[in-house]
Amino acid sequence: MKNSRRDFLTKAVATTALTALPFASYGKQYQTAIDRTPKMSAPADLKITDIKCGYIRGGHSLFVKIYSNQDIVGHGEGVDATPGTYHLVKIFGERLKGQNPLNVHRLFEDLRRRGFFEGAQSGMYVAVLTAVESALWDLAGKALNLPVYQLLGGKFRDKIRVYMDTALYQNNLPKPEDFAASAKEAVDMGFTAVKFDLDQAKDPNKYDTYNWTASPAEIQRMYDQMAAAREAVGPNIDICADMHGRYDATSGERAAKVLEPVNMMWLEEPIPAENADAYKKITESTSTPICAGENHYLTYGFRPLLEIGAVDIIMPDLQKAGGLGEAQRIANLANLYYVPFAPHMVASYLGAMASCHVCASVPNFMILEWQIYFHKDPMYKEIVTFDGPMVENGFITLSEKPGIGVEINEEGMKKYADKDVPFFE
Repeated sequence: MKNSRRDFLTKAVATTALTALPFASYGKQYQTAIDRTPKMSAPADLKITDIKCGYIRGGHSLFVKIYSNQDIVGHGEGVDATPGTYHLVKIFGERLKGQNPLNVHRLFEDLRRRGFFEGAQSGMYVAVLTAVESALWDLAGKALNLPVYQLLGGKFRDKIRVYMDTALYQNNLPKPEDFAASAKEAVDMGFTAVKFDLDQAKDPNKYDTYNWTASPAEIQRMYDQMAAAREAVGPNIDICADMHGRYDATSGERAAKVLEPVNMMWLEEPIPAENADAYKKITESTSTPICAGENHYLTYGFRPLLEIGAVDIIMPDLQKAGGLGEAQRIANLANLYYVPFAPHMVASYLGAMASCHVCASVPNFMILEWQIYFHKDPMYKEIVTFDGPMVENGFITLSEKPGIGVEINEEGMKKYADKDVPFFE
């Protein structure tokens, strides 16, 4: 055949380089990858033909597939800020049809800029954009026969350390002995880091439903729970705790100070996300490391936290904050301030592995979140397809398959799909 896939891809990258001179070095690396990579399909212009989606967990988990004219399909996931976004996915699909999916950064920027007046600064718009952007990386990796981390510039590590979120949910009113038992269970499973929830909506010692000030009895309860976990696992296991942004600054300061003897890896989101100055006040008041970021969006959302030293550790949610390329930009920005990067992760194994590619590609990666539900809820094994064990001894082995390395299993997901919402239609 006169034309080859290599010729087409070479031409596409060259064109992109001319329109984006600041990214010239990135284009050269991409060009080299194209030149050295065996091609998977017949020579033809690679174009996006459609985007379809499905939802589970009451709409809080969005899964997208991006289809191409060469039967290569990209898979992506968004979480939390996704209920009711079916039509937004379809709008994005219309805007991307006919485009070359290898131009991931350009397509991301096209969607973001076009949404300036549609909410593209945060929330649902960015969460859906995240799922779409991740699927573009997956598609590009499959087209070039490369894992996503290679497209992101290579890897610093082969395995990604994870911490176990024990999911002792707040309405269960867990006692200190429950914290101890859960911590010991996680360590027995091979994990070297464990996380707990300290906010308990039904704590009888709360002043009232709307008051964000923790009573002395609540603060004591938090200490007793974490002290029991520390005693159960000893000094060499990392333990951390989440307050889910449900307290005021005074309570955040008090909790962080009281918990100092426990020697925690971090205290997560003692207050809501919006006020960087309030975070700075808490961080400066304690030796307990303060962590935040799961409710911040895009790189610009992390700039205030980092510029004023508001937190010790950042934890963007990579299925929510803007996508894999944006996550790498967030991590690299944090690295300028010597701040560790410890992503939040409440997705499926598709989202977990997508996060792993980013975590492997940056120097300042600290640890990634892992959920107990992967071990206890069969749904999470049914809704995706993957090779090998999910996790071993507290580490995820980075996939070397083209793309992300994990795919959506529509048949397995179908029985969990949200009712009254089209399912990959």
